[in-house]
Amino acid sequence: MRTAAIQRETKETQISIELALDGKGKAEISTGIGFFDHMLTALSVHSGISMKIKVTGDLYVDCHHTIEDTGIALGQALGQALGNKSGIVRYGTAYIPMDESLAMASLDLSNRPFLVFNCQFTNQSCGEYDLCMTEEFFRAFAFNSGMTLHINLLYGSNDHHKAEAIYKAVAHALKTAVQKNSDGSTLSTKGVL
Repeated sequence: MRTAAIQRETKETQISIELALDGKGKAEISTGIGFFDHMLTALSVHSGISMKIKVTGDLYVDCHHTIEDTGIALGQALGQALGNKSGIVRYGTAYIPMDESLAMASLDLSNRPFLVFNCQFTNQSCGEYDLCMTEEFFRAFAFNSGMTLHINLLYGSNDHHKAEAIYKAVAHALKTAVQKNSDGSTLSTKGVL
């Protein structure tokens, strides 16, 4: 089974992550930020990647360190579970509606990290989750897993729906990309990623 375990401790956060690519999307999430727990649960369930995430952070400051550091550790766990990235589909794209909102995510597990994030929110936050941290989370996640990630929010009016559509679009794109390919080869003209 393709799995990983990451422990990350700084003066700002203590993070423990267990990840299983073929784990059927079982989620045990506790970050201290209810809306972020909801989004990470959606990421796990919709990608089919089981995630056990426990975070203690300096929430008395704000949510920034907790969310960004979770992205760093989760990206490291994904990269570790994928190994040299041979034998996977590699690419994934998904359009996901959430009521009036529509988001698109397209990604490449290429070892060439990059983020394009074209999403606008109306409000500052959903609960204790600062919506500007959505971009920071996905930047940390993409750069620490070696993923090229493009996220576009095509439209929407409710910020909860917009954020949820974004997380679910990434999840469904990831679900496709991490699947094993038919012959176990590395999908690259170079022969390696």
